[in-house]
Amino acid sequence: MRATTRARHILSHLDTLEAESVHILREVAAEFERPALLFSGGKDSTVMLHLARKAFAPAPIPFPLLHVDTGHNFPETLEFRDRTVARFRVRLLVADVQSYIDAGELRERPDGTRNPLQTLPLLRAIEANRFDAVLGGGRRDEEKARAKERVFSLRDDFGQWDPRRQRPELWRLYNGRHRPGEHMRVFPLSNWTELDVWGYIRAEGIELPEIYFTHRRTVFLRDGMWLAPGSWGGPGDGEPVQDRMVRYRTVGDMSCTGAVDSPASSVDEVIAEIAASRVTERGSSRADDRMSEAAMEDRKREGYF
Repeated sequence: MRATTRARHILSHLDTLEAESVHILREVAAEFERPALLFSGGKDSTVMLHLARKAFAPAPIPFPLLHVDTGHNFPETLEFRDRTVARFRVRLLVADVQSYIDAGELRERPDGTRNPLQTLPLLRAIEANRFDAVLGGGRRDEEKARAKERVFSLRDDFGQWDPRRQRPELWRLYNGRHRPGEHMRVFPLSNWTELDVWGYIRAEGIELPEIYFTHRRTVFLRDGMWLAPGSWGGPGDGEPVQDRMVRYRTVGDMSCTGAVDSPASSVDEVIAEIAASRVTERGSSRADDRMSEAAMEDRKREGYF
């Protein structure tokens, strides 16, 4: 009888991750005055939104969503973003990279990618709205710079990250102290893996943009990555387009987010595909991480996500 009672109280792996993330979200709401949740319509931020709804139900989410729109996002993702915001009646703030280019504060890069250009609009939005905590969907298994992050990551007066100023996090004790002008980036999914995210999406029946599943798409090959033609400037000379059955493992700026050949049309098939893969999602589909060995860390030091 005792053994049976005990078994009923053992949490599954996903239950444990969910409980940790909900705890972090509630901790942020309790410790900070003006938090915000980064939401792009991608799988990680969609899971974050789902967790936030759970954490505060039946009350509404006590902070707004923030999206840094590069102007080169996939139309399917933007449609999903707006539909999700309307469905759950949450407030969305959009920081627009294009407006900074039009104002002459940012300049287009020769390679057409705008991912590195997101930092300035992000920092300006944090400053203008006086956000003291920004929740992001970054996970430690994505990329080595993100593996260095604490759950609560301090950013200085300029929004910059210094790995040497990371604070110890013993057990589940998070240190949210910061001086005026500083803010905290908080990553409730730090201990999740890509497989965990997809397993949770399956368990909770979470809707995602269709581009995460196989579809016929016109693409061209650049540096071993299938990119979608678009207003960002691709393809270039000598880059013929072709139609292929592909899906996306990440969603970001079209100029640097590659598709992967895939027949996976359901969550179960995606999970089976990921389980057999030897390459991380960013390793297989993000050209911006290939700019240099420390590309992500350099961007994070400047204030990137």
